[in-house]
Amino acid sequence: MLVMRPAQMADLGEVQRLAADSPIGVTSLPDDAGRLSDKIAASETSFAAEVSFNGEESYFFVLEDSATGKLVGCSAIVASAGYSEPFYSFRNETFVHASRELKIHNKIHVLSQCHDLTGNSLLTSFYVLPELVGTGGSELNSRGRLLFMAAHPERFADSVVTEIVGYSDESGDSPFWDAIGRNFFDLNYAEAERLCGLKSRTFLAELMPHYPIYVPLLPDAAQEAMGQVHPRAQITFDILMREGFETDHYIDIFDGGPTLHARVSSIRSIAQSRVVPVKLDSTVVKGGRPYLVCNGQLQDYRAVLLELDWVPGKPVTLSLEAAEALGVGEGASVRLVAV
Repeated sequence: MLVMRPAQMADLGEVQRLAADSPIGVTSLPDDAGRLSDKIAASETSFAAEVSFNGEESYFFVLEDSATGKLVGCSAIVASAGYSEPFYSFRNETFVHASRELKIHNKIHVLSQCHDLTGNSLLTSFYVLPELVGTGGSELNSRGRLLFMAAHPERFADSVVTEIVGYSDESGDSPFWDAIGRNFFDLNYAEAERLCGLKSRTFLAELMPHYPIYVPLLPDAAQEAMGQVHPRAQITFDILMREGFETDHYIDIFDGGPTLHARVSSIRSIAQSRVVPVKLDSTVVKGGRPYLVCNGQLQDYRAVLLELDWVPGKPVTLSLEAAEALGVGEGASVRLVAV
């Protein structure tokens, strides 16, 4: 059984194995033991903290195969994007150029660097092993953290964003980066993203152009890359679009990948999840509809994917194995949502 739980320092080696295989552009998963150790330590502190509003906390989850003890995925939530430094994006805008005398009225697509999304909660660090792509394990790895947000709304903002890795070719070159960012840094895309993962994106973003960029002046390849999703990031994009995220207003300043945005109240896994009491039955037979189920706890948070024959308004019947994986007993409550 796959179980989502908070990362622990003992997971460091396994987490680094996942980070090493994650696509270029996932700067929140650097292949660096020191940075990953800091990430896990910050997460452990956040889970232990008493929190009444979203601040500098970050929550890092891992997906564990309980049969083998191996980690097969990870994901995270930053409570407040840009808490200690601005969170930069390119905002899609339209400028109107008009001449009444010549009777010309043109609408021009421009990109304006902004930090409009600073303060929103941020979904980051999503990765699953290739064999789990398109399975329920991917749903659990992505949406399990949304159930955590539903269980602890005071820890997060009213809106959530996430940056999806944009297009780059097999050699790691990004047409969007080559058209804009590379003019300001003598670095290729892969080197720039690696540097951001080890240090910070902000110091590079601050040297990017702060004036509007006229999209028609960019090379065709760069224009075509805008809003495109890297093939290895397609799974998380698809899951979050089904959750109700929108993609039209912002793109990543480095690779042009889409930046998704949603109000918490409109996210499917949060709005449609229900808290129900638990009944235990050692004779439960697998069958029914797949559900994501979490125990709603904090440091002992657990989420799993189960096939349940549950009737809304009634208690949910769990097998002893499922209850043990969730760390709940008879009479406890769980939060669940249909896959």
